[in-house]
Amino acid sequence: MTSAVPPAPGRELSSPPSDGISNLRFSNHSDHLLVSSWDKTVRLYDASANVLRGEFLHGGAVLDCCFHDDSSGFSASTDNSVRRLVFNAGKEDILGKHDAPVRCVEYSYAAGQVITGSWDKTLKCWDPRGASGQDRTLVGTYPQPERVYSLSLVGNRLVVATAGRHVNIYDLRNMSQPEQRRESSLKYQTRCVRCYPNGTGYALSSVEGRVAMEFFDLSEASQAKKYAFKCHRKSEAGRDIVYPVNAIAFHPIYGTFATGGCDGFVNVWDGNNKKRLYQYSKYPTSIAALSFSRDGRLLAVASSYTFEEGDKPHEPDAIFVRSVNEIEVKPKPKVYPNPPA
Repeated sequence: MTSAVPPAPGRELSSPPSDGISNLRFSNHSDHLLVSSWDKTVRLYDASANVLRGEFLHGGAVLDCCFHDDSSGFSASTDNSVRRLVFNAGKEDILGKHDAPVRCVEYSYAAGQVITGSWDKTLKCWDPRGASGQDRTLVGTYPQPERVYSLSLVGNRLVVATAGRHVNIYDLRNMSQPEQRRESSLKYQTRCVRCYPNGTGYALSSVEGRVAMEFFDLSEASQAKKYAFKCHRKSEAGRDIVYPVNAIAFHPIYGTFATGGCDGFVNVWDGNNKKRLYQYSKYPTSIAALSFSRDGRLLAVASSYTFEEGDKPHEPDAIFVRSVNEIEVKPKPKVYPNPPA
């Protein structure tokens, strides 16, 4: 018996959010997928079985979500709250609040803490083991130069990207001040920052169709390796049309990465060899978020208009889960010319 070949974009998940998708993330332990949306929900799916396992309604739009373990997670909302969600019990509690919408949430396995970034221009660290209630759970508040737009963690390193093109790099073991204060090497507003899985640096994308590849080590040799490249743009009648790059996701095995843009395309890149490996066929609308599963076999794609051209009729918000073929993500070996005889 031959199994049906899934359509080109991947399998579409049933019961998608009813408004824009702000983020989606695979679990580190299974093919469970957590999805946050402007429709005020966080949804938990079993991506392999295509089943909606749970749904949590918030007091405002949900701008980010992340897993704690396979049975619980955290969310960041425009109602200024940071919530812990316990999936199997269907219950939630509020870890605490910011003074403005919470844009980003990450869980650090290294520190055992939840880290949130807000438009109130602060970063907060929370201990989720504390009983519910802000006084007992808040570990610290750290002022940022501007509104927080994106966060990423690798080991004990935390990268914070804010408005005004600032980038702060912290060591979670000493949050009193940033280890490094940087400015984005891209001229336009930052959209997304993601650390390399090997911990040596981060990729940062902007609203102007570019990605910068950066390194933590400040030595001349390391800094000489940094570069930026153009992507998610097209030429039409002699003019360049440039799209925001909303999403970056690293492949957990190969360290290659996917980018998603407002052009509806997902591209896969080999950062070390400065090559594009693959471009998937176009999705119905903007790519709002991307996530590889823990083993890199699945890629979740949020096809969801991000209002970059204002309110206009658009395709429905959808989540596609595609099986990843090794040829799409594995770096190609370098071919060296034969030395002359």
